[in-house]
Amino acid sequence: MRVVLDTNVLVAGLLNPFNPPGEVVSLSSSGAIVLCYDARIVSEYREVLGRPKFRFDQDHVTDLLEFLQFNGEMTSCEPLPVRLPDKHDEMFLEVAVAAQASCLITGNLKHYPLNQRQGIKVSSPAEFIESYRNA
Repeated sequence: MRVVLDTNVLVAGLLNPFNPPGEVVSLSSSGAIVLCYDARIVSEYREVLGRPKFRFDQDHVTDLLEFLQFNGEMTSCEPLPVRLPDKHDEMFLEVAVAAQASCLITGNLKHYPLNQRQGIKVSSPAEFIESYRNA
């Protein structure tokens, strides 16, 4: 199953591996799901995970990002025909559309209005985990 992971889910999952975002990160680390990404997403992951407030070991961050890129799927995409409420979220939906991903997983559902999702399923981490377990 190919998915796109919003940065907020990655951060939340690394901060607490025992909550739904942590389960999503674990699924991606085990190869059970494949993360679709582009250079913008990897750059954002790197920038956010490098923020001092999170106190992540930067060698571990580098290893994680290399692992996710090696096991994930690099995607080329086109700009969306519509604008999202937060323009910084558009890259995640653009990649999901281009990769024909099964799901975009985010903690900010309101940033992806139903009528602007371009046919992509957008789920919270908890919703994704529930549907994954029931599949």
